[in-house]
Amino acid sequence: MDLKPAAGVAATAAPAAAPAAGSELANWPVQLHLLSPMAPQFKGRDVLLAADCTAFAMGSFHDRFLKGKVLAIACPKLDDGADVYREKITALVDHAQINTLTVAIMEVPCCRGLLGLAQDAVAKAKRKVPVKAVTIGIKDGAVVAEQWV
Repeated sequence: MDLKPAAGVAATAAPAAAPAAGSELANWPVQLHLLSPMAPQFKGRDVLLAADCTAFAMGSFHDRFLKGKVLAIACPKLDDGADVYREKITALVDHAQINTLTVAIMEVPCCRGLLGLAQDAVAKAKRKVPVKAVTIGIKDGAVVAEQWV
């Protein structure tokens, strides 16, 4: 197949691609429904609970938030089973004895449910762990808020 431009059409050079950053993903599966809080990769680790859209909205997601953490993803609007999620997060705190929980959400109303669910689960746990809330902007993927809650 000949991919030359049509007669009279100038060829344009493709922009140079930036070098690809490596993945920081350290575990599989990542979907909260599929993971086991008893899996050894969670024991004593820092956990990132991210709304599904966050990694797509923020180009530096892996380097900025995932590096050094174990990942779980969920969508509070589309996923069923909030009670199952709450139990799994509580088990991560009590049984896996995670160090910290970072919850990354988008700045849209439906995402706030994931943060609330995580806070409820941590409050229900016997152990206490610090929870950090990170909110990512929908227009440019920048962090619009980051605080321990």
